[in-house]
Amino acid sequence: MLMLAGIVVLHIATIILLLVAAIDNAWWINDTVSTDLWGRWEFTNSAWHYTNLKNYPEEYLQAVQATSVLACIFAILALFVFVAQLFTLPKGQRFTFTGILQLIACLCIMIAASIYTAELHTNETEGGYGHSYVLAWISFVFTFILAITYLILQKKSE
Repeated sequence: MLMLAGIVVLHIATIILLLVAAIDNAWWINDTVSTDLWGRWEFTNSAWHYTNLKNYPEEYLQAVQATSVLACIFAILALFVFVAQLFTLPKGQRFTFTGILQLIACLCIMIAASIYTAELHTNETEGGYGHSYVLAWISFVFTFILAITYLILQKKSE
């Protein structure tokens, strides 16, 4: 029972990390600019101003946006499937479907963060990756651990 609670808590924490990484505006930051997947915040005249993402390869940006949203959707779906399988899965069976959904979420966030690393901000010399970018990679590790756990985990036969 304790292991089950730990898995659920880790899964919920991973979903929260994925949502924060996708929503928060700190994928690329410096003193006057904070960029996320959806827009750019520039600090001018003692205030933050929102602008659209200009000068970004649109196909790469849309791929990052889509895969990060898909990662959130698959992780949330995997949690609901896991809870459903707790009640419907025959004893002794593995949580394969949940593991596959979690593995898809893992691949989606890996693709999003990899494309962002390889294709966006490659020519910028000022600034660095922000905490949302780091959270995306941390959630990748957590989703991978959860996917392996679900693929190995069997429902107790008691």
